[in-house]
Amino acid sequence: MTPTYEQLKAQLDRGEILLLDGGIGTEMLRRGVTWEGHKVESHPDAIRAIHADYIAAGADVITTNTFQLTRRSFLNHFRDLAHLRRIGAEGLGGRASVLLREAVARAREARAQAAGGRPVAIAGAVTTLEWCFRPDLAPPLEQARAEHRETVRALMAAGVDLILVETMNAVGEARVALEVAREQGVPAWVSFVCREDGCLLGGEPVAEVARALGPLEPDVLLFNCAPPPDVTRALGELRRCWAGPMGAYPHVGRFDPPDWQFTDEYPPERYLACAREWVALGARVVGGCCGTTPEHIRALSRLRR
Repeated sequence: MTPTYEQLKAQLDRGEILLLDGGIGTEMLRRGVTWEGHKVESHPDAIRAIHADYIAAGADVITTNTFQLTRRSFLNHFRDLAHLRRIGAEGLGGRASVLLREAVARAREARAQAAGGRPVAIAGAVTTLEWCFRPDLAPPLEQARAEHRETVRALMAAGVDLILVETMNAVGEARVALEVAREQGVPAWVSFVCREDGCLLGGEPVAEVARALGPLEPDVLLFNCAPPPDVTRALGELRRCWAGPMGAYPHVGRFDPPDWQFTDEYPPERYLACAREWVALGARVVGGCCGTTPEHIRALSRLRR
């Protein structure tokens, strides 16, 4: 456990509220940078600035720009590995590991620039190996284990403080990713996409999350990448079966493939009102997912007063 995370973990253990950052890919879009390719090498200033703005807004934890950044995400464009080697760009098979390292570097640079001595942890974002809204596409669990291990090791080597297993749609892959983090000795938070009825996107009840993941002692269980009312419902369900720290970071707006459609349904003040409900339900980590901005996180900082 890094000294930075030790400080934040102590705050969490005391029941204090920690602020997670907001959307990264959508914030890139707002600033005129497309998310494809993650841009951690081609637009380092833009990525660094987004992280720094979230720190300035009050975030205690910033997430790396590594959503679905895996070797699989490149291989999926080809028939198989032989096909990639025949027609793919040079070095494509190893590009994910390079970009993972660069993504962590952008976050660390932003922290050095903006934190001003305040403890700010860097969470290495690890998500579903296939599209997060399609639980039916999940690979076999032992295959997922090997691939998540590769990603977690790369993020740890690059210098993250914790692993954020996020936007998970079912218990099986989430448990495997958490087991990998535990095997590697790194702190881990686990977050799920939920439905409007409070179940996981894959249909499992929230009680199954607590039953399957509880023995592995995740530091925090959260819900993300669903509308605020859905997350509120899921938190209420989790409260009944989980005594540990909980968290919430919903999305706002609408998904308009391949990008995000920004709406005015949840401006910062309304989002803060929702967050007060999450805190009342027991949430101790609060932030934002797609569509949220540094201004949303700045509004959430009022939760600590």
